[in-house]
Amino acid sequence: MTSRASKRRRLTPPPEDGNAGIDGAKIQKQFFRSASGWDLENDYENRPRKGKKKKDKKANGENSGGRLPMRTAEGTWVAQDDVDVESIASDPEWLESSGDEEAVAEEPKIHVPERPKIPEREQIRIAQEELAQIATKLNEDPEEYPGSFKALAAIGESRIVAIQKLCLATQLAVYKDVIPGYRIRPASEEAAKEKLSKEVKRVRTYEQALVSGYHEYLKTLAKYASSKTAPGGSRSGQPMASVAIACACTLVNAVPHFNFRGDLLRILVRKLSTRELDADFSKCREALQKLFQEDEEGRASMEAVSLLTKMMKAKDYRVDETVLNLFLHLRLLSEFSGKASNDTVDRWADDAPQPKKKKDREFRTKKQRKMMKEQKAAEKVMQQADASVSHEEREQMQSETLKMVFATYFRILKARSPQLMGAVLEGLAKYAHLINQQFFGDLLEALKDLIRYSDMDKTEDDDEEKEEEEDDDDSPTIRDTSRESLLCTVTAFALLAGQDAHNARSDLHLDLSFFITNLYRSLLGLSVNPDLELGAKSLQLTDSEGGASRRDFKVNLQTTTVLLMRCLTGVLLPPWNIRSVPPIRLAAFSKQLMSASVHMPEKSTQAVLGLMQDVLHTHGKKVLALWNTEERKGDGIYKPLSETVEGSNPFTSTVWEGELLRKHYCPKVRDEVKSMEKMLKGLS
Repeated sequence: MTSRASKRRRLTPPPEDGNAGIDGAKIQKQFFRSASGWDLENDYENRPRKGKKKKDKKANGENSGGRLPMRTAEGTWVAQDDVDVESIASDPEWLESSGDEEAVAEEPKIHVPERPKIPEREQIRIAQEELAQIATKLNEDPEEYPGSFKALAAIGESRIVAIQKLCLATQLAVYKDVIPGYRIRPASEEAAKEKLSKEVKRVRTYEQALVSGYHEYLKTLAKYASSKTAPGGSRSGQPMASVAIACACTLVNAVPHFNFRGDLLRILVRKLSTRELDADFSKCREALQKLFQEDEEGRASMEAVSLLTKMMKAKDYRVDETVLNLFLHLRLLSEFSGKASNDTVDRWADDAPQPKKKKDREFRTKKQRKMMKEQKAAEKVMQQADASVSHEEREQMQSETLKMVFATYFRILKARSPQLMGAVLEGLAKYAHLINQQFFGDLLEALKDLIRYSDMDKTEDDDEEKEEEEDDDDSPTIRDTSRESLLCTVTAFALLAGQDAHNARSDLHLDLSFFITNLYRSLLGLSVNPDLELGAKSLQLTDSEGGASRRDFKVNLQTTTVLLMRCLTGVLLPPWNIRSVPPIRLAAFSKQLMSASVHMPEKSTQAVLGLMQDVLHTHGKKVLALWNTEERKGDGIYKPLSETVEGSNPFTSTVWEGELLRKHYCPKVRDEVKSMEKMLKGLS
């Protein structure tokens, strides 16, 4: 029989096996896990010493158990006596690990495919659909989706400008619809510990989500509105700053009662502090104007006026005059009944709170008293929640607002800011009926100082202009001292009419002779002024300038002729005591006006002749001698350039200028002269 072949031990899997690489990787991982806990030095030290026995056995030629030789990985045969029996079990791991290291080194890196880039138009379309879905949910049932406010804001974090604009506009529409008609109070710690019903918890969760989302939205608007290099141009249309400002203006007028009103007002006031009079500037001004006109409570107006006054003071009152004219739209002009200054407020005795009258005490049980107490507490909470104010609180807020307005006006008068003088004097004339007597005297002194030093300031400005050969864009505004004097005179007489000074003359001790004398001395100079019939901005302003309409400039837009007629009406025909004007003042002004009318343009001449007819109708007998040479009442020489009205000696002269005006080139002037002569014939 043939001998049976010896059985060989397989140490490694055959190379043609397809799972060799996978099993090798597993063996390698197991090896690295177990190798971390090995202590090779200790194992070597504890290993038994058998070298002497083997040597003796080899020397004696003995076979150790008749073991067959083993084939190594290199293909050589080795006797089992030369192989460490203890390490046989671990040999396959070493062999497999050596092959796995090469496999790991040669293994290629996994290539992650990049996401395909979506076109910008497609991204905008997707964002539109998402915004529409979220807005629809919030519009249908906002309390069911409180987390949608954050989802709206997350879409606006895109780098595409168009998506940012769409997100701002969508949030504006959503918040306008879902904001309630009351303020939401912040959640307190005690309220969080209370046991509430499921419905109440649902409402509170929604309200807190609404407030936090609205606050983040306002922060985003402030960031975009204050950015100097706002994204967006010819490709993306309107800049982001303009979109943010438009959203803020809409919210100020739509939800002025809601939380974080101060953040909205700061956005508008920050834009009004700039010198760039663009469309955004006009939007902010119109939004505040509408807020002042529609604010029935007074709290929002007080906050806005406080921010405006602080901004003007920080800018050293270098702002546009239309910003100051916003004060003319406050409701307290027609509603407030007290008197105020820059630091005090006086109220009428009828408006003072009356002491409560004692009523007969009614008998109530303990349960009834408890119910009434709870009812009053509930009403108080409801008033606070509805942001409603009582009459006393409203009066107090309006008085604080009035004090801030007067303080601003007075500081500008002291600073003699030329670009704001017309707006200040117009405001003082409007608020004349609300100025108390203590502040009235200081205000008149400030007006006198303004007129007194106007000539000095003009001389200094002329000297500086001669020294400077080049004109800069940032040069100070040229002051028109004649207009300022007329404005001061108009304001002084308006204040006097508003104070009813005739009834309180003994208390006020007012003397307006300074303004009357200054007006008399300026008549001849005004008559030869080439810009007499032009307004302060007529040469620069056509229909609009920086988005501001002509009507927004108030008095400072009026022509010098109009201001002159208002001053002369206050001097010659005072409404508080029209019969108390002395004859010498009437005669001096009549003679001076007739002389000035010869040099004035035709419209100004018509205005002067119309005023003279009113004077003759009221005081005809006092000045009739000026038109009749035979009835001269004075002796001496007429002095038209006298420093005082009384020193001009008007009754020694005759009004001969009428003969020249009868041959005037304008037929309307000739008609005015003829009608005045008919009136004189009726008086004689």
